Amino acid sequence: MKNKFTENSVKYAIILFMRLSIFIKEMHVLNYLTHNYHVTRFLKSTPNIYALLQGVGIEVAFIGRSNAGKSSAINTLSNQKSLARTSKNPGSTRLINQFEVTDGARLIDLPGYGYTLAPKPRKNQWLRELGEYLKNSQCLKGIVLLMDIRHPLQGLDQQIIQWASDFERPLILLLTKADKLTYTASRDQVNIVRKAMLPILGDAPIEAFSSLKKLGIDKLTERLNMWFSGLML
Repeated sequence: MKNKFTENSVKYAIILFMRLSIFIKEMHVLNYLTHNYHVTRFLKSTPNIYALLQGVGIEVAFIGRSNAGKSSAINTLSNQKSLARTSKNPGSTRLINQFEVTDGARLIDLPGYGYTLAPKPRKNQWLRELGEYLKNSQCLKGIVLLMDIRHPLQGLDQQIIQWASDFERPLILLLTKADKLTYTASRDQVNIVRKAMLPILGDAPIEAFSSLKKLGIDKLTERLNMWFSGLML
Protein backbone atom coordinates (compact mmCIF):
# COMPACT_ATOMS: atom_id res chain seq x y z
CA MET A 1 0.00 0.00 0.00
CA LYS A 2 2.81 2.38 0.89
CA ASN A 3 4.63 1.71 -2.40
CA LYS A 4 1.43 2.29 -4.36
CA PHE A 5 0.85 5.58 -2.53
CA THR A 6 4.42 6.67 -3.29
CA GLU A 7 4.05 5.68 -6.95
CA ASN A 8 0.83 7.69 -7.28
CA SER A 9 2.45 10.68 -5.61
CA VAL A 10 5.33 10.61 -8.07
CA LYS A 11 2.93 10.38 -11.02
CA TYR A 12 0.91 13.30 -9.66
CA ALA A 13 4.07 15.38 -9.18
CA ILE A 14 5.18 14.66 -12.76
CA ILE A 15 1.77 15.66 -14.16
CA LEU A 16 1.76 18.83 -12.07
CA PHE A 17 5.26 19.72 -13.26
CA MET A 18 4.30 19.17 -16.90
CA ARG A 19 1.21 21.35 -16.57
CA LEU A 20 3.23 24.06 -14.87
CA SER A 21 5.83 23.94 -17.66
CA ILE A 22 3.11 24.29 -20.30
CA PHE A 23 1.57 27.22 -18.41
CA ILE A 24 4.92 29.03 -18.17
CA LYS A 25 5.57 28.42 -21.88
CA GLU A 26 2.12 29.74 -22.81
CA MET A 27 2.61 32.84 -20.69
CA HIS A 28 5.96 33.41 -22.41
CA VAL A 29 4.29 33.22 -25.83
CA LEU A 30 1.46 35.53 -24.76
CA ASN A 31 4.03 38.07 -23.64
CA TYR A 32 5.28 38.29 -27.23
CA LEU A 33 1.81 38.12 -28.76
CA THR A 34 0.97 41.37 -27.01
CA HIS A 35 4.28 43.01 -27.89
CA ASN A 36 4.05 46.55 -29.19
CA TYR A 37 6.06 46.78 -32.42
CA HIS A 38 5.32 50.49 -32.49
CA VAL A 39 8.15 51.05 -30.00
CA THR A 40 10.74 49.46 -32.31
CA ARG A 41 13.80 51.70 -32.50
CA PHE A 42 16.82 52.12 -34.74
CA LEU A 43 19.81 50.36 -33.19
CA LYS A 44 22.78 50.77 -35.55
CA SER A 45 24.09 50.45 -39.09
CA THR A 46 27.02 48.41 -40.32
CA PRO A 47 28.58 48.09 -43.78
CA ASN A 48 29.80 44.55 -43.12
CA ILE A 49 27.46 41.57 -43.04
CA TYR A 50 30.03 39.52 -41.13
CA ALA A 51 29.42 41.74 -38.10
CA LEU A 52 25.99 40.11 -37.82
CA LEU A 53 27.64 36.75 -37.22
CA GLN A 54 29.06 38.11 -33.96
CA GLY A 55 25.66 39.07 -32.54
CA VAL A 56 23.62 37.56 -29.72
CA GLY A 57 19.88 37.25 -29.22
CA ILE A 58 17.27 36.72 -31.91
CA GLU A 59 17.05 38.44 -35.27
CA VAL A 60 14.77 38.31 -38.30
CA ALA A 61 16.15 39.37 -41.68
CA PHE A 62 14.15 41.42 -44.19
CA ILE A 63 15.46 40.54 -47.65
CA GLY A 64 14.40 41.52 -51.15
CA ARG A 65 15.29 43.17 -54.40
CA SER A 66 15.91 46.89 -54.52
CA ASN A 67 12.60 48.73 -54.35
CA ALA A 68 10.73 45.62 -53.18
CA GLY A 69 9.38 47.55 -50.21
CA LYS A 70 11.52 46.35 -47.28
CA SER A 71 11.80 49.74 -45.61
CA SER A 72 8.11 50.48 -46.16
CA ALA A 73 7.18 47.15 -44.56
CA ILE A 74 9.28 47.91 -41.48
CA ASN A 75 7.79 51.39 -41.23
CA THR A 76 4.26 49.99 -41.49
CA LEU A 77 5.01 47.32 -38.89
CA SER A 78 6.38 49.90 -36.47
CA ASN A 79 3.78 52.56 -37.37
CA GLN A 80 6.67 55.00 -37.88
CA LYS A 81 6.90 56.81 -41.21
CA SER A 82 10.67 57.19 -41.30
CA LEU A 83 12.12 54.54 -38.98
CA ALA A 84 13.62 52.73 -41.97
CA ARG A 85 14.81 55.24 -44.54
CA THR A 86 13.83 54.69 -48.15
CA SER A 87 16.38 55.68 -50.77
CA LYS A 88 15.52 57.95 -53.70
CA ASN A 89 17.91 55.81 -55.77
CA PRO A 90 17.01 52.12 -55.27
CA GLY A 91 20.14 50.03 -55.00
CA SER A 92 22.36 52.81 -53.69
CA THR A 93 22.01 51.87 -50.00
CA ARG A 94 24.68 49.39 -48.93
CA LEU A 95 24.38 49.70 -45.15
CA ILE A 96 22.82 46.98 -43.02
CA ASN A 97 20.35 48.59 -40.63
CA GLN A 98 19.38 46.97 -37.35
CA PHE A 99 16.22 47.78 -35.40
CA GLU A 100 15.54 46.68 -31.84
CA VAL A 101 12.06 45.33 -31.16
CA THR A 102 12.84 44.58 -27.55
CA ASP A 103 15.97 43.65 -25.64
CA GLY A 104 17.70 40.89 -27.61
CA ALA A 105 15.20 40.88 -30.50
CA ARG A 106 16.12 42.65 -33.74
CA LEU A 107 14.89 43.27 -37.27
CA ILE A 108 17.69 43.28 -39.85
CA ASP A 109 17.11 45.40 -42.96
CA LEU A 110 19.56 44.03 -45.52
CA PRO A 111 20.52 46.02 -48.64
CA GLY A 112 18.43 45.25 -51.69
CA TYR A 113 19.93 42.80 -54.15
CA GLY A 114 19.75 43.08 -57.90
CA TYR A 115 20.91 46.68 -57.72
CA THR A 116 22.52 48.29 -60.75
CA LEU A 117 24.78 50.85 -59.13
CA ALA A 118 27.58 48.47 -58.21
CA PRO A 119 30.08 46.57 -60.37
CA LYS A 120 29.42 42.88 -60.96
CA PRO A 121 32.29 41.65 -58.70
CA ARG A 122 30.79 43.64 -55.81
CA LYS A 123 27.35 42.16 -56.46
CA ASN A 124 28.77 38.64 -56.49
CA GLN A 125 30.69 39.29 -53.29
CA TRP A 126 27.55 40.56 -51.58
CA LEU A 127 25.61 37.45 -52.59
CA ARG A 128 28.37 35.20 -51.25
CA GLU A 129 28.34 37.09 -47.95
CA LEU A 130 24.55 36.88 -47.78
CA GLY A 131 24.68 33.13 -48.37
CA GLU A 132 27.23 32.71 -45.58
CA TYR A 133 25.09 34.75 -43.21
CA LEU A 134 21.97 32.72 -43.95
CA LYS A 135 23.92 29.51 -43.47
CA ASN A 136 25.99 30.32 -40.39
CA SER A 137 24.16 32.90 -38.26
CA GLN A 138 23.31 31.63 -34.78
CA CYS A 139 20.88 34.50 -34.17
CA LEU A 140 18.81 34.29 -37.35
CA LYS A 141 15.43 32.74 -36.54
CA GLY A 142 13.47 33.72 -39.64
CA ILE A 143 13.50 35.40 -43.04
CA VAL A 144 10.98 37.88 -44.40
CA LEU A 145 11.41 37.74 -48.17
CA LEU A 146 9.69 40.56 -50.04
CA MET A 147 8.89 40.48 -53.75
CA ASP A 148 6.90 42.88 -55.91
CA ILE A 149 3.65 41.01 -56.53
CA ARG A 150 3.75 42.10 -60.18
CA HIS A 151 7.22 40.60 -60.74
CA PRO A 152 7.68 37.65 -58.36
CA LEU A 153 10.22 34.85 -58.37
CA GLN A 154 13.01 36.51 -60.28
CA GLY A 155 16.37 34.77 -60.36
CA LEU A 156 17.82 36.14 -57.14
CA ASP A 157 14.50 35.70 -55.32
CA GLN A 158 14.64 32.01 -56.13
CA GLN A 159 18.23 31.83 -54.92
CA ILE A 160 17.20 33.20 -51.51
CA ILE A 161 14.31 30.73 -51.36
CA GLN A 162 16.64 27.85 -52.20
CA TRP A 163 19.09 28.95 -49.51
CA ALA A 164 16.26 29.17 -46.98
CA SER A 165 15.32 25.59 -47.85
CA ASP A 166 18.90 24.29 -47.90
CA PHE A 167 19.81 25.92 -44.57
CA GLU A 168 16.43 25.13 -42.96
CA ARG A 169 15.62 28.76 -42.28
CA PRO A 170 11.93 29.50 -41.57
CA LEU A 171 10.55 31.98 -44.09
CA ILE A 172 7.50 34.11 -44.80
CA LEU A 173 7.14 35.39 -48.33
CA LEU A 174 5.40 38.77 -48.75
CA LEU A 175 4.15 39.76 -52.19
CA THR A 176 4.34 43.52 -51.81
CA LYS A 177 2.49 46.38 -53.51
CA ALA A 178 -0.69 44.31 -53.69
CA ASP A 179 -2.64 47.57 -53.85
CA LYS A 180 -1.36 47.92 -57.43
CA LEU A 181 -3.56 44.98 -58.47
CA THR A 182 -7.22 44.15 -58.14
CA TYR A 183 -8.21 41.72 -55.42
CA THR A 184 -8.72 38.94 -57.96
CA ALA A 185 -5.39 39.55 -59.70
CA SER A 186 -3.62 39.70 -56.34
CA ARG A 187 -5.20 36.43 -55.22
CA ASP A 188 -4.24 34.77 -58.49
CA GLN A 189 -0.62 35.87 -58.11
CA VAL A 190 -0.46 34.49 -54.58
CA ASN A 191 -1.85 31.15 -55.78
CA ILE A 192 0.64 31.00 -58.67
CA VAL A 193 3.57 31.61 -56.33
CA ARG A 194 2.27 29.11 -53.77
CA LYS A 195 1.96 26.42 -56.41
CA ALA A 196 5.44 27.14 -57.79
CA MET A 197 7.05 27.16 -54.33
CA LEU A 198 5.22 24.20 -52.80
CA PRO A 199 7.96 21.64 -53.68
CA ILE A 200 10.60 23.86 -52.06
CA LEU A 201 8.85 25.70 -49.23
CA GLY A 202 6.07 23.28 -48.36
CA ASP A 203 3.40 25.10 -46.38
CA ALA A 204 5.51 28.18 -45.62
CA PRO A 205 3.27 31.28 -45.52
CA ILE A 206 2.96 33.30 -48.73
CA GLU A 207 0.90 36.46 -48.32
CA ALA A 208 -0.24 39.45 -50.36
CA PHE A 209 1.10 42.60 -48.68
CA SER A 210 0.49 46.32 -49.01
CA SER A 211 2.17 48.93 -46.84
CA LEU A 212 -0.29 51.50 -48.14
CA LYS A 213 -3.39 49.55 -47.11
CA LYS A 214 -1.68 47.65 -44.27
CA LEU A 215 -2.72 44.43 -45.95
CA GLY A 216 -0.94 41.38 -44.56
CA ILE A 217 0.50 43.19 -41.54
CA ASP A 218 -1.38 40.86 -39.19
CA LYS A 219 0.18 37.79 -40.82
CA LEU A 220 3.64 39.35 -40.63
CA THR A 221 3.16 40.27 -36.96
CA GLU A 222 1.95 36.77 -36.16
CA ARG A 223 5.03 35.20 -37.74
CA LEU A 224 7.42 37.61 -36.03
CA ASN A 225 5.81 36.89 -32.66
CA MET A 226 6.34 33.20 -33.26
CA TRP A 227 10.01 33.63 -34.14
CA PHE A 228 10.77 36.03 -31.33
CA SER A 229 9.14 33.71 -28.82
CA GLY A 230 11.62 31.05 -29.90
CA LEU A 231 8.76 28.70 -30.80
CA MET A 232 7.87 27.36 -34.23
CA LEU A 233 4.29 26.25 -33.76
